[in-house]
Parts: sequence; structure tokens; C-alpha cells
Amino acid sequence: MEFSSGGGGGGGAQAAETPAMALILTGGKSVTIDTPPTKFRGLKQCPHPDEKTRNQLSRELNLHPRQIKFWFQNRRTQMKAQHERADNCALRAENDKIRCENIAIREALKNVICPSCGRVSEDSYFDEAKLRMENAHLKEELDRVSSIAAKYIGRPISQLPPVQPIHVSSLDLSMASFGGHGIPGPSLDLDLDLLPGSSSSVIPNLAFPPMSISDMDKSLMADIAANAMDELIRLLQSNEPLWIKSADGRETLNLESYERMFQSPNSHLKNPNIRIEASRDSGVVIMNGLALVEMFMDANKWVELFPTIVSRARTMEVISSGMLGNQSGTLLLMYEELQVLSALVPTRQLYFLRFCQQIEQGSWAIVDVSYDIPHQEPIFFSCKAYRLPSGCLIQDMPNGYSKWLAFGAERWLSTLQRICERFACLLVTGNSTRDLGGVIPSPEGKRSMMKLAERMVNNFCSSINPSNGQQWTTLSVLNEFEVRATLHKSTDPGQPNGVVLSAAATIWLPIPPQIVFNFFRDERTRPQWDVLSNQNPVQEVAHIANGSHPGNCISVLRAFNTSQNNMLILQESCIDSSGSLVVYCPVDLPAINIAMSGEDPSYIPLLPSGFTISPDGRPDHNQAAGVAGGDGASTSSNTGIGGNSSGSLITVVFQILVSNLPSARMSPESVTTVNNLIGNTVHQIKAALNCSTS
Repeated sequence: MEFSSGGGGGGGAQAAETPAMALILTGGKSVTIDTPPTKFRGLKQCPHPDEKTRNQLSRELNLHPRQIKFWFQNRRTQMKAQHERADNCALRAENDKIRCENIAIREALKNVICPSCGRVSEDSYFDEAKLRMENAHLKEELDRVSSIAAKYIGRPISQLPPVQPIHVSSLDLSMASFGGHGIPGPSLDLDLDLLPGSSSSVIPNLAFPPMSISDMDKSLMADIAANAMDELIRLLQSNEPLWIKSADGRETLNLESYERMFQSPNSHLKNPNIRIEASRDSGVVIMNGLALVEMFMDANKWVELFPTIVSRARTMEVISSGMLGNQSGTLLLMYEELQVLSALVPTRQLYFLRFCQQIEQGSWAIVDVSYDIPHQEPIFFSCKAYRLPSGCLIQDMPNGYSKWLAFGAERWLSTLQRICERFACLLVTGNSTRDLGGVIPSPEGKRSMMKLAERMVNNFCSSINPSNGQQWTTLSVLNEFEVRATLHKSTDPGQPNGVVLSAAATIWLPIPPQIVFNFFRDERTRPQWDVLSNQNPVQEVAHIANGSHPGNCISVLRAFNTSQNNMLILQESCIDSSGSLVVYCPVDLPAINIAMSGEDPSYIPLLPSGFTISPDGRPDHNQAAGVAGGDGASTSSNTGIGGNSSGSLITVVFQILVSNLPSARMSPESVTTVNNLIGNTVHQIKAALNCSTS
């Protein structure tokens, strides 16, 4: 027969700690025996009586043995619960005591006074990075003073190990070490003195020094990332007055409301010499959310997603690896160079923390926030940028797409949508209605051609803002623009071996960007601006669509030139709301056949040239009068660029193989050739578009 543990527990709970015994009978009645059994020593001395003892008690009390057994079980349970409650009370009191001591210590640390200088430290934990930077500056000052003093006393002064400066010669740019730390650097033995106006400001492609991140640094990084994620979520959930919506639907940040809502100790917002950019936008991209998150957390794939914005990225340290399978909790320390595709604008360089967190099922938030690393900025940063908490919210959608809400925002979103469309076209096995059939025989050939064109565009973007530290040098200043050039040694497998000259010039035209883009990408108007075609007509022999916009496509062109029947032109044009590109490269017929047959195109040499077209930001006053805009210029769709811009900024870029010899030098004749090439190209563009040359 089963006995109710609830009844037993209730009866036992009322019993006092006396020799009396209270037993629960089968019918729910209790019987109390004032006199314990003669041979029973008590519950505390014998909490687990054996069967012989239980039988003896049952005979003396005239009860069933099972009643005796259950009574002991209930009493043991009650005593265990009482002991646990007593232990919990003691531990809770000890925990409260430790918490009070911790609070007192934290308050005391806020007012720590240095015994030597009497300075009050605001927070020694968060001040460690500033102290390291100050220590480095003091070492440099000590080295300088010691070297000056040594000249006067005639012998070296005992000092700390000096920080070796970086000596860059205009004649020999080879380096043996980096910053005195014994890290080998790459060698660059080109003579740049033959470039007019060249200087010794060229910095070679320095290797990143090894980083030593302590547990305290990692804890600080985790705190900064968590605070940045909280700020990002609040920015996502807030609207007016934090976000101001303009007449065209764009959302920009109200800096005054931001300062009131997020009172930050940093002084970046209060510096009058900085420019702050903050906006918000959302859209749908053709990629599922998890795949998008994986690409965001991979530095190499991050560059592939934004080739026109991110010129270089690297994961410096994995602070936290997060959860396997969805990247939630992953914290990375990254380095990044942001670019504008113009030789007139330097890259923005920054170190930042990237933190991913899964908000709910099918929803992720990724936040970036700048993190200053001592000893790095003076060496690498030519144009330093600081990123306040920024990022995106990625949500899965039922159709396999994902919704992307980002800050800083329209240019990133439009580029991401275009690249995701390109990835989707890469996976499609059939031909588009706009593709020319019969030339590319198989889906493998189509994918190979798209990979070749992708590498061509990436090469073109990197030539405008090279990551090897080369800086543009002004070759000449013409009437309306200046020609800039940079010289580098090409050793990559997908480029011709030798010395390559990159030359660029930026011009302004009073024509909407859409019209300029259509002019450059149309093979029928190519003879009007391509000085190398000798005004011969051009025919499109292959066409691959890689986006919803007709301008996003890859073309293989053939010029009717009897002297170069074996040479074709590979061209890719791409357009979104932030700007457009037209990139082309001559490729010989056997190489094109290799790519069209589906073989690996990685070793086909490419040396692309092309144009970047950006809206000038001026309002288009003629739009209401019905000025033609090609396929349309709406910023709310993918049909055009610069819908409200009356003019265009065009950057013309040429890459020329100077010599196959790695030790070749730039000759004055080559400088003249480059100037004439760019000058004639600009002149023909303006003549074809009926623009004044004054």
C-alpha cells in the first residue's frame, strides 16, 4: 500500500524535537507515542534503522513495519530541508557582505590619488590604454632628448631601448625590419625619382606586427562590445526625434538628440574639426540571414561583399569564438580600410570590434565600434576614422531572402543588394532572357566568366586605392584636371609580371550620372571615347546578366580592327543608387576560350582600366522639365543612380605595363604617353557628350 508523502510531511512538520514519536496511520490519522522504544536511541543517532530495528519498533508500537519506514523517510526529508534553508541563509548573508565590500572598493578606486603627483585617477581599469599610449610618447621623447644630449657630451647616455624610426629612402624602399621589433618587411626596389614631383612619402606594404592582448584587454573589449550592442538595439528601436526623415525618405541622425540619449565620455562628437556621418536604411537582399552573417564575420568575404567600399580588411584577433553554427557571441578585433573610388580621396583606416549576437530565432544583430590600439596609429593611419556604435540587423524571410537594416547606410545597402544579386546569378544554371546564347556553352563556362570579371573589378578597385601603401603622385596639372600616377611591381598570379603604372584623373560633367553610365557601357558609343580603338566599331559577342538592372552585366566585345583580330575586350558594368562602374580589360582569344569552357580563370593575366561615375550631390533642376535620364534615376529603386543630381564626378583610370623587368624605371616618354592618353580620352568624352572644354 502506497502512503501519501504529503500527509506524512504535514504531520512530521508539526512535531517538536522531543522524544515523542508521531506516526501517520493509513487512514490519515496520527498517533503520538510519548515514551520512545526502550532500545531506540533517537532519530539523530540512528536516521537509517535497519529492517531488524524497524520490526522491533513495529512490535513495540503495534504498527505496520512500512509505517515505521515511511515515518523515518519523512523525518529525514524534513531535516534535510531545514539544513538547506539554514545554509542558504548563511550564504546569502555572506554574499551581501561581499557585494557591499565590492561596491565600497569600486567607489574608493574612483578617487585614488597618486602618491607622487597627487592626481586623481578617474578609473584605473579603463585608463590602461591611455597610459600605454602616454608611455610610448614618453619613450620617444626620451630617445630624442638622449640623442641630442649625446652629441654634446660625446658619449651615449644610459636610456631605455629606443623605438627605431622608419627610414624611407626615395631611391631604395627596401626595409629590413619594422619599428625595431625585428619583423621582416617586404622589399620594393623601384626608383620613383623619375616621376615628376615624387617624394619620399611612399610607405611600403608593412606587415602587421604581432599583437599581445591580455585577459584584462579582452574583458575591456567584451564590455565595450556589449555596451555598443545595447546602443545599437536602442538605435534600432528609436525613431523621431533621434532620427530625422528628409523629404526624399532618407533618415539621418539628430546629433543633439543622440548626445542627450547616449552620454558618452569620449570627446569625438565635441571636436569641431571632424565630420560626422550617420544615416539609417533598410532593404531586402537575395541571401538567407545565416549565410549573410557568416560572410560578415569573415574578413575576406567582407571585402568580397563590398569591393567598392572596403579596400582591405583583416581579422587581427578572435576575442570570443561564440556559438558553433550561428556566430552568436562571436567577438572579433578587425582592421579595415574604407575607400572612395577616386585618387583624390585617401582611404580611411581604423581598428574596430565586431560583435555578433542572435536576438531571436532567425534574427541577428552585428555591431561595430572603434577600438584604439597603441603604437599602431602613427605608422599606418594616413586618414584616421572613428566608428561610433554602428551595424545592422539581419532578419530571415520566408522566401529565403533576408531583411537588412543598417546604419551609415544607403551606400552600404545598395552595394550589398547588387552583390547579392550577382551571387544569385552566379548560382543560376539557366540563361537569362538578356544573355546571348551559343557563345558560352555551359553553366560552368558562365560561372568561370563571372569569376574572371569579378577578379577584374576587384583589381580595378584596388588599383585606385592600393593597399601596398603607395601614394598618388601628381604628374601634371592640365587646364581642368590633374593627372595622378602611382608605380608598383606586379607579382600576383592573375596580373602581368613587371612594373605597372596606374594613372587617374577626376573630372566633372554637367550631365546626370545615368546618362554618363549608359554612354560608357554601350558598345555602339564606345568608338567615341576609346582612343585605342581608332574609332573602329565594336560588336558584343557575349552577354551575361548579373542583376535585375540591365546595366549590371558582363560583356565580351570584339573590335573590327584587322591588326588585332586575336584580341577581345572583357567588360563589366555595375550600377546602384550610390554610383556606377564600367571596367574593361583586353584579353586574348585563347584566354577567353579557357574561361568560356569552364576551366579555372585564376591565372589569366588582367590589367583593367575603366571609369567610376558618382553623383555630384547637386539638385537636378531640369528633372521636372523632362530631361531624359536613360532607364530612369530613382533613388527608391534599382533603376538608376543619382536621381536628384544634375552632374557627375567621373574618375578615369588607366593601367599600363611599363616593362616586364622588375627593375625597370619610369621614363619621361612614358609620362608623356600617359598624359596624352588621359587628356585625349577626356577631350573625346566631353566632345561626345556636348560638354564645354572651358
